Amino acid sequence: MNDQSTTLPPRLSEIVDDFQFAEGREKLELLLEYSEKMPPLPDWLAQDHSQMDQVHECMTPVFVHAERKGEGLYFYFDIPPESPTVRGFASLLAEGLNGLTPQEILQVPGDFYLQMGLDQALSHQRLNGISAMLAYIKRLAARYMD
Repeated sequence: MNDQSTTLPPRLSEIVDDFQFAEGREKLELLLEYSEKMPPLPDWLAQDHSQMDQVHECMTPVFVHAERKGEGLYFYFDIPPESPTVRGFASLLAEGLNGLTPQEILQVPGDFYLQMGLDQALSHQRLNGISAMLAYIKRLAARYMD
C-alpha cells in the first residue's frame, strides 16, 4: 500500500489499492466496470438539468450535481455512455467520496489518481479531464463549507 493512500478517505483508498494491483489493460477494464455501475440520475435531476453544473474543462460533456444530506455530500453525474473512461472515473469518485463532509473532500490530493497508475493507461488529455472533474467536485464541496 502506498503511504499517500492512507491520507485518502477509506473507500477511495480501497479503490486506489484495487487499481494499484491492476496492470496495464486491467486498469481500463476496472474503469469500464465503474462506468457500468454509474447509477442513473434521479428523476428530479434528469427532468431538470439546470440544477447541474457542467465541467467545461472536459472535452466530454460532464455534468455534476452535489447534494448535502446531513453532514455529507453526494454527487450525481451525467456523462454520455460513449465516454466510458470518463464515466468510470466519475463513478469511482462518487463511490469514493459520497457521504464525506466538505472538509474531507477538500483534503483529497488533487493528483491522487496518479497513485492508481492511470497516467500509464490514459492519454494526457483524459488525465487533464479527470483532474478537472476532481477540482470541480472540490469547488462544489467548498460551497458547502459551514
